[in-house]
Amino acid sequence: RSVTKMCRKQWYQRRVRGNKERRGNDRVIGGCFVCLVQYSISFESCGIVNNKQSSHQMETTTTTTTTSSSSSHNEDNQIIDDSEQTIIHPDEVANEEERGEKRKFGDAKGKKPAFEPLKPGELGVKIESRKVIVPQHRMNSLKADWGKIYPPIVEHMKLQIRMNPSGRQIEMRTSAHTTDIGALQKCVDYLRAYILGFEVADAVALLRLEDIYIDSFIVEDVKMLKGDHLSRAIGRILGKGGKTKFTIENTSKTRIVMNGHHIHILGSFANIKVARDAISCLIIGSPPGKIYAKLKNVASRVVERF
Repeated sequence: RSVTKMCRKQWYQRRVRGNKERRGNDRVIGGCFVCLVQYSISFESCGIVNNKQSSHQMETTTTTTTTSSSSSHNEDNQIIDDSEQTIIHPDEVANEEERGEKRKFGDAKGKKPAFEPLKPGELGVKIESRKVIVPQHRMNSLKADWGKIYPPIVEHMKLQIRMNPSGRQIEMRTSAHTTDIGALQKCVDYLRAYILGFEVADAVALLRLEDIYIDSFIVEDVKMLKGDHLSRAIGRILGKGGKTKFTIENTSKTRIVMNGHHIHILGSFANIKVARDAISCLIIGSPPGKIYAKLKNVASRVVERF
């Protein structure tokens, strides 16, 4: 019994010792892989390779570990494309991004990007139509100036237009040749400016320039006036023979139309503000000489600015 107990005890100890040795060998092998990657130590110097099979396994594992370590080492400097197994350098990515930005926004030197304009058929805009009602007192002047009104709409904006005298209205619609999406609204503003009383040469600016607007107000918006007081205010705005009105127009680079107590100003936003301030001062009761001095100062500031 004692012999059998000793044999069992020795067998158990050998088994436990063998398991520990295997675990230790695994740890040593893992440590050797790290050493091979960092310090290029051969497996034979460690005394771990015993047969051909184990050496073959070592070689395969070393190749995998070297690739993994190299990829982790160059992770900050390289980007690996898994689809084609090719290495893309950051310089190439930066160059591609610069080329894309140049295509979109142009060069840094100020050159505009070269975008081809869309053809009329590629806009995909449905045919739209608008109608502009003409008051009775403007029908005669509209018929007289019709030969000057429609050519900019047809030739420049590429719209179709016709006049309906029985309905006292002008009808417009887009066509297959229309290139500008906002052409219809521009033409409506152009016709409304003519109906308000502006000349055709002045109203065409709404078609050819971008930041041109019409501001309308009445005398009562500035000060409540009635009877002779209202007439005198209108007289101060116009001046003798229209002198004051022409001075405001030339100084502020605007066009002014007065229809009774209605005042319409055509121009850019800043110029409209200058003209409206001058007209408001005249309505309140300032003498024209004082307004001329203010306009002279404004004109000198504009010259200095440019």
